[in-house]
Amino acid sequence: MSETFYTDKAAMRVAFDKAAGSYDAAAVLQREVADRMAERLDYIKLAPSRVLDAGCGTGYASPMLRARYPEAQLVELDLAPGMLQVARQKGQGGMLQRWLHLFERNRVLQVCGDVERLPLADASVELIWSNLTLQWCNTPDAVFAECFRVLKPGGLLMFSTLGPDTLKELRAAFDGIDGYSHVNRFIDMHDLGDALVKAGMATPVMDMEQITLTYPDAKAVMRDLKAIGAHNVTEGRNRGLMGKAAWQQVVAQYERFRHAGELPCSYEVVYGHAWKPEPRPGQLADGRQVIEFRPRSRA
Repeated sequence: MSETFYTDKAAMRVAFDKAAGSYDAAAVLQREVADRMAERLDYIKLAPSRVLDAGCGTGYASPMLRARYPEAQLVELDLAPGMLQVARQKGQGGMLQRWLHLFERNRVLQVCGDVERLPLADASVELIWSNLTLQWCNTPDAVFAECFRVLKPGGLLMFSTLGPDTLKELRAAFDGIDGYSHVNRFIDMHDLGDALVKAGMATPVMDMEQITLTYPDAKAVMRDLKAIGAHNVTEGRNRGLMGKAAWQQVVAQYERFRHAGELPCSYEVVYGHAWKPEPRPGQLADGRQVIEFRPRSRA
């Protein structure tokens, strides 16, 4: 995979840890996409006993998932400990609620881990929910393989991620500035669908929509991206500071997109879901086929 796609996981963890305190104030897109994903669950019949929120961030989806599946245990997983800490504080609330939480039968469990190497047992969850996390992964094939592994047969993976047209205005603004990578790049929806099938998932459904946020200036765009920890973490990035002249050129190039007094910031939001199929006769839950060899009888 090209280094313009490859993300530095250590830098990403640090970025999201630093952003944990400011994340909720700037995560407008993340909340909107989570709400739209939740509407899609209205059409799916599922009664999970355990739900994994893979890449939970500060726990925005937790109240919705717990209300929808009150009998299920919710597992929140995130790469950044700071995000989990904020999610825990929000979920526990006041002193009385914290005490009740200790005795709650299906209380939320938290795991600090990587969705490309899920620290969960095989066939241990019935629903994996993942909102705007996959775009930070280096190998979606590994993510889907892990989802297949931890899902029970008949379980559902539902996710959202970002497609190639995301941040297209910002990418154009940095075009020709230098030889470095300045904006994260994202994988095409059709390639993700192919990866789902390759992982063994059944009946994948993929669709996409464009969501555009508007800002008064380029600095406000960058400020929001930094507030949610979404600044450039590609391996090909410039590790130093950008000079004043180069930044002024970026601003000037971004100004070409100004419309009705605002600068647009576009996101190509990709939605997908797929099922882990029930094993066929002679097939194990992980997809391997059992082949029986019978010795020939001797005369």
